[in-house]
Order: sequence, then C-alpha cells, then structure tokens
Amino acid sequence: MIKLVVADENWKQRGLCARLTRAAGLGLGRRKGDVTILLTTSRKLRALNHQFRGKDKPTNVLSFPGDEKGYLGDIAIAYGVARAEARREKRPLIDHAAHLALHGTLHLLGYDHETDREAEVMEALETKLLARMGVADPYG
Repeated sequence: MIKLVVADENWKQRGLCARLTRAAGLGLGRRKGDVTILLTTSRKLRALNHQFRGKDKPTNVLSFPGDEKGYLGDIAIAYGVARAEARREKRPLIDHAAHLALHGTLHLLGYDHETDREAEVMEALETKLLARMGVADPYG
C-alpha cells in the first residue's frame, strides 16, 4: 500500500496524489510492501537532511528505508525545491514530482546512483517507467 501524507497545502493539486501513487507503484512493480510519501516543505526537508545526513541544506527528495517486515519505508518530497527544479527544467511540477516519488521508491528498493554504473542503471529504469506514464525522459 502506498500512503500519501500532505503536510504542505501547496501540494494540493488536482491529480497529483494519483500520479505520485502510480509512479511509486510502478517503482515497486510486483514487490509487496508499504510505503509512505510525505509531501512537505523545503524547510522540513532541510531539517531532515541535516538530522539524518549531516547536510544543512534543503533537498528535493529523501528516502528512509523501513526496518520492519512489510514496511519498505518513507519518502519525503520538498515542495519549494521540487517547484524550483520543475520551473528551471521547464517541466510540469506534477511530472517532476512523479519522478521524485519514483526515484525515492527505487532508493527504498536498494537502487542508488553513487557510481556511474549505478546511475546508468537507475536512470534507465526511471526513464522507462516514467515513459509508461507519459512523462518525458528527465535526463534527456
């Protein structure tokens, strides 16, 4: 099950929750497990980034793997950062947010982009799954 928690009113946009749920579901594929997606402020993501990663700056998305059987983990997405990135890339926010939800879900499943090879694999999978939703290649 994918649960969405909207903690910032700016995220309340028509069709957004369904889009993010679909993106995370595509990332999960046939895997079973629960995921919670927190849609929040850049301020909150900055605090989480500082608390858990030692980086005192906002970021677009963070993933926190679950520690109990059946619970895959949590994903937090920052409105201000995501909106600024979408504008800079001239992409609809709803598409960029779907990409971030998918990206966070793949991190929960063990995908990473620390090395060039890991990035190639993860980005190719993201591009393929986003295409199923009609979202343009975010890396192209």
